[in-house]
Amino acid sequence: MTLGLLQQEIGYGVLYLYVGAFILLVVGFVASVLVLARLIAPSRPSETKRRVYETAETSVTDPWRPFPVRYYVFALLFLIFDVEAAFLYPWAVVYRELGVYGFVEMIVFVLILGAGLAYAWKKGALRWV
Repeated sequence: MTLGLLQQEIGYGVLYLYVGAFILLVVGFVASVLVLARLIAPSRPSETKRRVYETAETSVTDPWRPFPVRYYVFALLFLIFDVEAAFLYPWAVVYRELGVYGFVEMIVFVLILGAGLAYAWKKGALRWV
């Protein structure tokens, strides 16, 4: 269909009209599905359903209190070094085919991540409180 539209030399205004109509169609569909789900979904609130159930512990403080940023930094550091391990396995499998170039590239990769680890360690991001 797009190829046919481009071959007929249709102006950009008409193409924008098609895109706008499609966006309105999508927004209308999403809105109608959300409204329909809200109308037909059963709603029976009770005290049991409002209780905390994740840990079976009563909450001591406000559950919406934000976590300190250091937990997120710790998680991001874990992900970074997890990805490093994910890159080391395929590299080890094809190590012989890569030769010296592959070895040097992996050394540079590990050194960059090691510098990041040293920086995080120096800043105290690895200290768990």
